Amino acid sequence: MNYWLHNLPLVWMAAVIFGATYVVAGAIYAVISVSARGKWGQAFRAVSPGMLPPLGILFGLFVAFTAAQVWSDNDRATSAVDQEASALRSIVILAGAFPGQPEARLDGLIRSHIQTITNEEWPLMEHREATLSATPQHLADALQFTLSLKADGAGQETAQRELVSAIEKALDARRQRILISQSEVHPVKWACLLAQAVCALLAISLVHSDDRLAGALTAGIFATGIAACLLLIAAYDRPFVGELKVGPQPLLQIMPAVATAPSAGAVSPATK
Repeated sequence: MNYWLHNLPLVWMAAVIFGATYVVAGAIYAVISVSARGKWGQAFRAVSPGMLPPLGILFGLFVAFTAAQVWSDNDRATSAVDQEASALRSIVILAGAFPGQPEARLDGLIRSHIQTITNEEWPLMEHREATLSATPQHLADALQFTLSLKADGAGQETAQRELVSAIEKALDARRQRILISQSEVHPVKWACLLAQAVCALLAISLVHSDDRLAGALTAGIFATGIAACLLLIAAYDRPFVGELKVGPQPLLQIMPAVATAPSAGAVSPATK
């Protein structure tokens, strides 16, 4: 599905999906009802109601198959953001083992990294334009600066190793986050799901072609179920797009801890 639909407020997304589903269901039933008055009526009435349960089961399997990917992608996206936030928080804490200018330098780099993520990287992920080709410069600078530190004693040596490990974890979590931002339900899956829904609506209309009221009620109820399934999948289809997207809130919670630190750009070149 297109970006414009995923980016709609949830209420408007529901209105579009439910409206389109009802229009399609109504069109199918209208065509079958009109055709049933002619020579096709006897053939329509001969369609067995026994085909409805298998079609409903197949539609349910298609929904489950599609939704499984959506839930997995959202869980992975949430986990990647949480892991990145945890790693960045560890860097801020471990930087305290190097008081003074080194601590201020690392805090400033982490703050600048978070600002870059929220102001530049997140909008790119929403449009599925973020790639791994761009190097997170502030984290790269933090890693180089950490490796250049001269540890004084066993405590700082341990803290330096943990700092390197935390930065590497943050880099890995960022890679996972960007890769997941490219994920979406493939158009083939959408096409198969919609085709199965149309088949079920068509079968309902055929089976109830001799009773308009029963057919309209049955088609309307099933169309509501179809629309609800489509809305649920579409709302979570792209983890970083839409009203229910995974946001940078866990990362922003780190900002108070580094809000008073000088910006990385304010550090003199001699400290780089």
